[in-house]
Amino acid sequence: MSTLAERQDITVLLSDWQAGDAGALTELSQLVYKKLHQLAGSYMFKERSGHTLQPTALVNEAFISLMTSNVSFQDQLHFYRLAATMMRRILVDHARARLTAKRGDGSQQVTLTEQAQVTADPVNIIALHNAMLALADFDPDKAQILELQFFAGLTTSQIAQLYGVSGKTIERGSKLAKAWLYQSL
Repeated sequence: MSTLAERQDITVLLSDWQAGDAGALTELSQLVYKKLHQLAGSYMFKERSGHTLQPTALVNEAFISLMTSNVSFQDQLHFYRLAATMMRRILVDHARARLTAKRGDGSQQVTLTEQAQVTADPVNIIALHNAMLALADFDPDKAQILELQFFAGLTTSQIAQLYGVSGKTIERGSKLAKAWLYQSL
């Protein structure tokens, strides 16, 4: 069992939880839940009022999916990658379900900033998702950087720390990836 100071590290908590320490899951959820909820709130703020998917539901669904998956989390970076992917999939699945009920027509421009600017239009979410998949085929590392920025809400310095590289390296990769996405969208 780890010391309390060590347990603030998500990697240690994941390892302890996977080794059977139920208390580690509680600590892990307290450590990451608030951040995930803030991200979900920012995503859902851009949605129409009366939206059926609320921030708490998005976070709960993503967190439960992460914790019930048969994934052996390797480290903090692996956890954040999966969390970002899970939130993106939930948003895309929700958008696809809305499109099934109401077909969208034509492509629309998607604006990207440090946080994903996803509007209420499900076509935007799906277009961004498809562009991210294409980027991942072209350059998986750059796609992961953007996913960590947009869907996990990590800063450039946090991503650099997770990868063990300089912030400038992450910034360059992010700029190239964004340029690729702009061209693709």
